[in-house]
Amino acid sequence: MSKKYCIFLTALFCAFLGVFLVANAVSPDREFSQMENRTLEQLPTPSVESLLSGEFMKDFETYTTDQFVGRDGWIGLKAATERTLGKQENNGVYFCDQDTLITRFDQPDAQKVQTNLTYVNNFVENVDIPVVFSLIPTQACIWADRLPAGAPNASQTDILDQAKAATGATWADLYTPLWAHKDEDIFYRTDHHWTSLGAYYGYTGLAQALGFTPVSLDSYTETVRSTEFYGTVFSSSGVRWVKPDTISTYVPDTGITVTEHTYDNKGNPVEKPRALYDTSYLSVKDKYSMFLGGNQSLGVVTTPNTDQPKLLIIRDSYTDSLVPFLTAHYSEIHLIDLRYYKLSIQDYIKANDIDQALVLYSVPNFVTDSNLLWITK
Repeated sequence: MSKKYCIFLTALFCAFLGVFLVANAVSPDREFSQMENRTLEQLPTPSVESLLSGEFMKDFETYTTDQFVGRDGWIGLKAATERTLGKQENNGVYFCDQDTLITRFDQPDAQKVQTNLTYVNNFVENVDIPVVFSLIPTQACIWADRLPAGAPNASQTDILDQAKAATGATWADLYTPLWAHKDEDIFYRTDHHWTSLGAYYGYTGLAQALGFTPVSLDSYTETVRSTEFYGTVFSSSGVRWVKPDTISTYVPDTGITVTEHTYDNKGNPVEKPRALYDTSYLSVKDKYSMFLGGNQSLGVVTTPNTDQPKLLIIRDSYTDSLVPFLTAHYSEIHLIDLRYYKLSIQDYIKANDIDQALVLYSVPNFVTDSNLLWITK
């Protein structure tokens, strides 16, 4: 290799770096990535403490990565390269049959699982109302036959068996109805949640434990809300070649109100109207937030069935698409998300004359959750 050619390659490489340096310098910072559905790191402010601890450089590195020009395109290119090289996983997401993206489920920490089960049992002992407990198996369990051959995949059924055996609550079996309908579109292919159809079958699995007769699916008319849904697993995978999901609903929202309860910066209670279906979210990437309007620490769903009992659900976001089916059987459905709600659950039950409680999480969320201790307060 001649000296001139080496100089040319060096100059070309420096020019390449210079172009991206200038592009990153002049490009405005983004606060939120629609494609990844998350808040992006902003330019950190240095301090003596953060500089000495190394925290500033760590945050600055994250900031640089998050704000890199053309980030979405580079993420897609990485996933496409992995696929071309024959790899079947990227960022913890498997590229599966039938255009399905499934988040890898690793063996959970046994102590954390046992601790969370203990929290649920403590809750049962501390309240004077019936408590139903269940865990939702996800795609990695029900659709395991779509995974790449030999893909590592920890057993969710072992967790279900452990939870059923360990709980002092009434156990509701959701595995059986979901497994019976595994060939239907019961989960999204690009998102970690179950579809409204999957939520319906989950609702039938809860029926006996909660003490009601489920409404038949034939009684509902499916309404397609969007055919262009790309969910959170799509975002984290970097995959850009799969077809979008369809979001449907079955239950009409006539006569149903939803209210979010929060507090202002002075500690005063604030009520904010929500909706069973907030269709404004259909115009953004986070379309699943159409159900109940997305995350909230405390929400109350009120139905026209004033002679029916009141239900409290300690839950994760899978419940958002389940709630419409439950509205046929309750006058009020109170929804608490322990990621945000830190007040006494026992006091809340007494103050609101709650008749039943349901603790409902997906298996992956339950085995990793660090907020379940608040259920005992």
